Amino acid sequence: MARERRKAESIAPSYKPMDITLIKRDKTRTDLRNDLKISPSTLAKMSAGEYVALDVIALICEYLDCDIQDVVEFKKVEQQKDAPRD
Repeated sequence: MARERRKAESIAPSYKPMDITLIKRDKTRTDLRNDLKISPSTLAKMSAGEYVALDVIALICEYLDCDIQDVVEFKKVEQQKDAPRD
């Protein structure tokens, strides 16, 4: 039986740096999809701020000739506190 992997709780990925880098390079997410054959579901995950495989990030870095921090950064997420119980 497979164990469920733990995920970071206080930080989450943000791909806003990638959007900025794409603009600087005069590229679009459609270019990533077409030129790198990145799946629409991976791009959707990125738009939703979800984790994607590191090899995908590396491929994007290579394509855009940039460093990882030009593609993804980690942002603090607000911890949800348990609602008070009656």
